[in-house]
Amino acid sequence: MVDPRFSVLSEDFAADPYRHFARLRDRSPVHYEPAIDSYFLSRHQDVKRVLTDHEAFTTETLQVRAEPVMRGPVLAQMTGAEHTAKRKIVVRAFTGQALQEQTRAIRADAAELVAPLLSQGRMDLVNDFGKPFAVYVTLDVLGLDKQDWRQVSAWLNGVGEFITSMGLTPERRRHCLDCAEQLEAYLVPVIEQRRRHPGEDLISKLCTAGSDGIAMNNRDVTALVINVLVAAVEPADKTLGLLFKHLIDHPEQLAQVRQDPALLPAAIAETLRYTPPVQLIPRQAEKDAVIAGTVVPAGATVFCMIGAANRDPAAFSAPDTFDIHRPDLGTDRSFTAAAAQHLAFGTGLHQCVGAAFARAEIETVAALLLPLLDQVRYSPGFRYRETGLYTRGPVSLPLDFTPVHESAPAVVEPGPSSRPLPGRPAPHPPLFQESGPAVHPTITPTGREQR
Repeated sequence: MVDPRFSVLSEDFAADPYRHFARLRDRSPVHYEPAIDSYFLSRHQDVKRVLTDHEAFTTETLQVRAEPVMRGPVLAQMTGAEHTAKRKIVVRAFTGQALQEQTRAIRADAAELVAPLLSQGRMDLVNDFGKPFAVYVTLDVLGLDKQDWRQVSAWLNGVGEFITSMGLTPERRRHCLDCAEQLEAYLVPVIEQRRRHPGEDLISKLCTAGSDGIAMNNRDVTALVINVLVAAVEPADKTLGLLFKHLIDHPEQLAQVRQDPALLPAAIAETLRYTPPVQLIPRQAEKDAVIAGTVVPAGATVFCMIGAANRDPAAFSAPDTFDIHRPDLGTDRSFTAAAAQHLAFGTGLHQCVGAAFARAEIETVAALLLPLLDQVRYSPGFRYRETGLYTRGPVSLPLDFTPVHESAPAVVEPGPSSRPLPGRPAPHPPLFQESGPAVHPTITPTGREQR
């Protein structure tokens, strides 16, 4: 048993949950929080069981936690033919030829956003680049106006706060719902325009889904678009910041990734295992269930603690060590949620549909940044801090590096065909295209983690 005064909702736990995970797994693998009448699971086998047993543990809790701000049911709430058909449309939009085109857009957007920061020799990777990039590129691949990223980001902060908060004041709840309503009002005219003049973007494909045997009204499409926005934006800046944090903290592994870019997918996969940006996945018990000797009553909310499960020594050797070479990770399977040993993308019927896109996004931008950020290091006086219970990532990551001017070296595009042999540069077109004025985004961290 743990100390009865212990709570996963406490400030002490929020400051560093990783130092509590082993004690939870050993002494209270099914931890009850009376304040919110919920159970928290910390063992890998229990988390995997709950995420894959869809009859005993449903996503019904999302009807209260997500649907009000998603403006309708999300993919994770659906089952049967509806789930299969809608999921197929979304998956198709983020794989194959579509993913190749998105990768080119990701590279161009990242280059555009980082360009004005390079000559300074200093940037906050999270707030100067990561947060704007995550919204900017998602709007781009959805076919929405990238110049609206600041406003969309503010709305998404409110939507995300509603979904992830363990307790909202009436004022904050109203604010979150207002954000969702404004985001819906922004999307509906776009949806109506795509119905009249469909293109190749995801919104158009959702609007014309009748050809796939399922017709969606504007509210259905809006809910799925907001679903994609939240799922794509929320983890991206956190994963990028955490990746660079771990590589800087392990300079020998950073040097190996620089020398052999083929190691980059392993570094990303290990980051997702070691510090998953999505820490909690909720489910609801359909009937009484016994988990690790504890009876979880029907109707109870169960939170799967992904961070704790990914540090379980029953699933990974030396789980508290960051190691891009670990043999028990299975990098090739790490971005296929159904086969991944780590649970950062969930698993089972409702595993993350955007795992391939997430890999392409982080791998592409990291492959662009690593050669540019020469001698990268933390800025003087920096003290690292993470925040967030439901989703978690760095508050900031100020970095110093050798300033890059117009004579910037070529950047190797990710992919086996474009990786140079060690010591031999690869030809590449100019990094920054003269296609328009550079965007100069600088935002103050206003996400829910900092409120």
